[in-house]
Amino acid sequence: MYRIDFKPRALKDLRAVNVGDRGKILTKIEGLENDLAGDVKRLTNFTPEYRLRIESCLSWRRNG
Repeated sequence: MYRIDFKPRALKDLRAVNVGDRGKILTKIEGLENDLAGDVKRLTNFTPEYRLRIESCLSWRRNG
């Protein structure tokens, strides 16, 4: 079992996402608490050490 902590910047970014996509993201994140379920990849030489793919393309893009 894992515990998910959100940094303030992550919460700010999440509020900028449309409601439909935000729901998809939060559902996938909640799945991580159960033994890193989902499309999770361990990264090397990066922090954080894991990447979670939600979908191949969401309807929002972040510039910068």
